[in-house]
Amino acid sequence: MPTAAKKPCYKAGCPEFATLNGYCDKHQTVKRDTDKQRGSANERGYGHKWRKERLAYLEQNPLCVKCKENGRIEAAKVVDHIIPHKGDDKLFWRRSNWQALCVTCHNRKTASEDGGYWMPTTTKNK
Repeated sequence: MPTAAKKPCYKAGCPEFATLNGYCDKHQTVKRDTDKQRGSANERGYGHKWRKERLAYLEQNPLCVKCKENGRIEAAKVVDHIIPHKGDDKLFWRRSNWQALCVTCHNRKTASEDGGYWMPTTTKNK
């Protein structure tokens, strides 16, 4: 049976190939340390209230706005903050700052904003 092609490490600029979870052996601990700093979804404001609001928003906005702009029809799965809230509670809950995106468009937007991985901030949302 043929093996899959090796993929590059997710760490920007790393020339090594991934061995586990998208990272090379050298960057496995970097990811773990970053995840610990980041906190859980609940700690970052994505608790029960957010999940409830997210579902309601996606029911009202079922299509990805970026795909729609490009003449494609794709189901939205993510409620994205147009302007990253960076812990600002008012910006987090402002519906005019939300948009419905498919996973592909959301991942593309996130990668273009912060290199595809979480960046620590000095504030923490509630």
